[in-house]
Amino acid sequence: MRTIRFKKIDAFASATSSGNPAAVVYLDTLNELSQSEMLQVAKELQGFVSEVGYVSPGTDTDYQLRYFSSEREVAFCGHATIAILNDIVSNNESMQEKPMLSIATQTDRLLVENRFKEEKSVYICAPPPKFSDRKIDRAEIASALNCPANNLNKELPVQIVNGGLETLVVPMAGLESTLSVMPDLQRLNEFCLHIGVDIIILYTPETVTQGSNYRTRVFAPTFGYLEDPATGSGNSAFGYYLMNLGMWDGELIGIEQNECRDTPNFVQLFSKQNDPTGTRVWFGGGAVLKVEGLYFLS
Repeated sequence: MRTIRFKKIDAFASATSSGNPAAVVYLDTLNELSQSEMLQVAKELQGFVSEVGYVSPGTDTDYQLRYFSSEREVAFCGHATIAILNDIVSNNESMQEKPMLSIATQTDRLLVENRFKEEKSVYICAPPPKFSDRKIDRAEIASALNCPANNLNKELPVQIVNGGLETLVVPMAGLESTLSVMPDLQRLNEFCLHIGVDIIILYTPETVTQGSNYRTRVFAPTFGYLEDPATGSGNSAFGYYLMNLGMWDGELIGIEQNECRDTPNFVQLFSKQNDPTGTRVWFGGGAVLKVEGLYFLS
């Protein structure tokens, strides 16, 4: 039996909301565990956290990361990245002095803007966007979401955008239309697999907190659970969607997220030019350590 360093960290948590829990496993090298062992840990933690992030020192970046849900490896997990980088910076004084850090995932090399000393937060540069021209029928979407068709906003486009994960972006008619959605896990999973997306994000400009610009909800059935209460990758895809439609100038905006009307989680977005890769969305927030210890891997 082996032991590995383990933490449970709530990303995007605030004084009024619990954020999104991620498990973090610290390794000397990512090769220390096999892919099947990484998946095993994620399966054992199903229901306790939505994803497990594995992190080790990098070779040509500061850190390397991999992510697993209970179902499979995840290409990019925003909230786990927020949890990991906040934890690293908070416990390393030398890292607190670095304005920018770098990370490598299985698919991308990304920058991290360190605002820990000023805001107790970090901001992650999302992967570059990919826009799909596939047309998804609104009636099929409403059926998969188990909601009336008029809950969807008919004036704004539905679009698949990849900002780290294949994301179906769905405009809703208003806040109540967004909050009332109660899909079935299996049915929604079948729909996502059929149209080839990882997650679905619903959005409306109607919010409940001052200073927030949008309310979102994110469903992730392909990863083995229904709803993600606070996401980086889903909201990054949403940010790219807004920019592509000319609905956002890239200045800092606040996103409320989850199904709880009066106690949402909060994600911050901004964009900036990342030469030579073009304009990129950055997402950020803080994190709260909840559990720390050793994980016994048999």
